[in-house]
Amino acid sequence: MSLTTEKILSVKHWNDKTFSITTTRSAGFRFRNGEFAMIGLNVENKPLLRAYSVASANHEETLEFLSIKVQDGPLTSRLQHCTIGDDLLINSKTTGTLVLDFLLQGRNLYLLATGTGLAPFMSIIKDPVTYKHYEKVILVHTVRTESELAYRDFLSTMTEDEVYGDFTQGQFYYVPTVTRENITGQVVLQGRCTDLIEQDVITNTLDLPPVDPTRDRVMACGSMSMNKQVIDWCETNGFEVGTNSKPGTYVYEKAFVD
Repeated sequence: MSLTTEKILSVKHWNDKTFSITTTRSAGFRFRNGEFAMIGLNVENKPLLRAYSVASANHEETLEFLSIKVQDGPLTSRLQHCTIGDDLLINSKTTGTLVLDFLLQGRNLYLLATGTGLAPFMSIIKDPVTYKHYEKVILVHTVRTESELAYRDFLSTMTEDEVYGDFTQGQFYYVPTVTRENITGQVVLQGRCTDLIEQDVITNTLDLPPVDPTRDRVMACGSMSMNKQVIDWCETNGFEVGTNSKPGTYVYEKAFVD
């Protein structure tokens, strides 16, 4: 294992359940957008590491990670209290299945995320190559309450951003959804992303054609139950899971943090 020590540059607490950390990036750190790395802290003179998707794009000069807060979690109970200037250990070897290489090119790309499963898609949507492979990129993020919609301001205005707007305008759609609140007067859907896809609510809301396994692609990252629902729906509807050696029409990630 090849560990590097990076300095924490910023910490943002989105609410009492989630936070993100930005760090320096060593010159030799390379990754594909959508991959995850083992990151952590020195605890009792030993590295305590967990898998975290990289939320920053591979062309950015810093690294960013999105995390939940687990009060008794071996790592997250400590990580959430880190401050600017603290050290963060990062394994330079990255991996993961949520990469464009695992998918066939197609018409529309659906990115389905729950909670901190949003992280790998933050890197993918900032990659210009994504928009060369697909006509539309639809990011659906499901959380329990509105305050958990991390990066919402950025995602809501990404197509107008001076950096990303040039290649996302007309192609990127952000669909926030909540499951435990009724929000009125805002563009936020009620329900789980998996249910909304199955019931054609997403496509109807965005005035897009129904999801077609011969033309559209799906990426999923979230809880075990969410992944299972996506797998069942994809397999039932004719999608085929993609691998490095045989790209398919859908992929999902299995890595989690405590």
